Amino acid sequence: MSKILSNKNNLLVLYEDNHIIIVNKRPGDIVQGDKTGDQPLSEVVKEYIAEKYNKPGNVYLGVVHRLDRPTSGIVVFARTSKALPRLNKLFANKEAQKTYWAVVKQKPQKENDTLIHWLKRNPKQNKSYAHKNEIPDSKKAVLEYKVIKKLDHYHLLEIDLHTGRHHQIRSQLSSIGSAIKGDLKYGSNRSNKDGSIHLHARKLAFVHPVKKESITIIAPPPSDPIWDYCI
Repeated sequence: MSKILSNKNNLLVLYEDNHIIIVNKRPGDIVQGDKTGDQPLSEVVKEYIAEKYNKPGNVYLGVVHRLDRPTSGIVVFARTSKALPRLNKLFANKEAQKTYWAVVKQKPQKENDTLIHWLKRNPKQNKSYAHKNEIPDSKKAVLEYKVIKKLDHYHLLEIDLHTGRHHQIRSQLSSIGSAIKGDLKYGSNRSNKDGSIHLHARKLAFVHPVKKESITIIAPPPSDPIWDYCI
């Protein structure tokens, strides 16, 4: 089970050892630098490591995977060059079990289901379109969901991700008429005031690539009235 540690950078550390550091990303944070010029989460983590362990010079940090900017939840970084390729292989081979939470207004027709689509990315729009059948340049996308809680005007879904495609959960849920709260790009009728969407990387389970121990990380969602009601 994960334990939350915090520091003056408001970094929420869920797990750390000599090889790995896992943090709870806030909505709005970017994992790596982009054209916006905003400070990425990777640099915040480097500053945290440099300060905590009094490391002079450049701090090594490998980015293992990413989350969309408006999404919150678990992000894994490698602290050593030994751990990075092993973590990359672990994620590429789908040996990490990823579970997400999503809040949607329109309840899916089924309480639980497996969604299989073929996603085609449009780079100019930074958007992926879900198709029922394979088309040129599309990639197969698979997830399982179940409705786990009924809120006043929304529904909480728990999602097990079997493939890691661009905007996969957002696109697939939109295609069944259950757009994620706040996700204007994929059909939500209104945005969230802070620009977030109610999609959260809730749980991650994997075998440590160096220690060979089973690790399960659970990240609390951001604090807002809807997420607070989900807990």
